[in-house]
Amino acid sequence: MWESAERFQAIKHAELALLAGDTRRDGAKVEELLHADFEEIGRSGRRWTREQMIAALAAERDHVTPDPDEWLFNEVAPNLVLVTYLLRTESGQHSRHSSIWDTTTGTPALRFHQGTVVPAGLD
Repeated sequence: MWESAERFQAIKHAELALLAGDTRRDGAKVEELLHADFEEIGRSGRRWTREQMIAALAAERDHVTPDPDEWLFNEVAPNLVLVTYLLRTESGQHSRHSSIWDTTTGTPALRFHQGTVVPAGLD
């Protein structure tokens, strides 16, 4: 069932941390947030491994934290939560994102993320 419930606040906080420039440039923080089996498919269609993502985020210099909206959470299996949200940037580019968070250890760890560009007028 899709929810926007309070019980998912730790996951939302972790997702927001990964969108923030200070966290993204801190390799140790990113390592804590990404599951050992993390993988991403970026908005460009590129596949990213955990190691590639940690290195790429550490190299970012001018990251502007986007404004996420339309949060939804779905517990798809015990300890696995699917999160979706919409990002709107100052430049007007919008993208929809989905993440799978593992809560097995009690601390959310991102296992998978995908971003998809939304063509103008379709958000």
